[in-house]
Amino acid sequence: MPVYRDEGVVLRTHKLGEADRIVTLLTRQHGKVRAVAKGVRRTGSKFGARLEPFMVADLQLYEGRSLDVINQAETLASYGALIAADYGAYTAATVMVETADKLTESENSLQQYLLLVGALRALSRHDHDSSLTLDSYLLRALSLAGWAPSFFDCARCQAPGPHSHMVVQLGGVVCDQCAPPGSPRLDPPTIALLSSLLTGDWDVADASDDDTRSRASGVAAAYTQWHLERGLKSLAHVSRERTDS
Repeated sequence: MPVYRDEGVVLRTHKLGEADRIVTLLTRQHGKVRAVAKGVRRTGSKFGARLEPFMVADLQLYEGRSLDVINQAETLASYGALIAADYGAYTAATVMVETADKLTESENSLQQYLLLVGALRALSRHDHDSSLTLDSYLLRALSLAGWAPSFFDCARCQAPGPHSHMVVQLGGVVCDQCAPPGSPRLDPPTIALLSSLLTGDWDVADASDDDTRSRASGVAAAYTQWHLERGLKSLAHVSRERTDS
């Protein structure tokens, strides 16, 4: 059977039999891979801890009929324990890996892999408030998938902005002429925060207040779930409390 090597981040795991585990990975070169890690649930397993969610590993696998098999795993980035120690970071990370799992269902994207690894690294280091890191990840991941939101020009007719009506079904803010009756308006600070999260302007994002972050998070969540066409189960558990100091 063909053997290949790649690096990957663990999205989720499932028990298989008494000692094995099915590991779903987003890899750098092969996209999403589902593989069996044999014996990893035994106490003496050499690489069981390297295949926990949010971990990044250098892997050797061989192709199977339905599932590949992991032969070796060497840790490249140990984000799992650092993220799990903080509730806000942990809940944000679970949304990220669920989103990555769905966005890469039929697409091999190096950019999605690099974005996810970078976001998990930021969570583990507490570079920014966990809710900001999550919302930035969601907006960027959707942009890479072809659903880039507009937070300035009209998302429908491209009329020059700024505009304040927010319609997730149309792709972002829209002008008065394109706005459906009753569509909500966003205040300028919320639009500025959403734009900064999309472009990576962390000076603006880190300076935002709690109320603005809460409104922006609601937009990011609604936009994500609309374009994924299905809910994110993990989103209900996200901690939106401030975790920075």
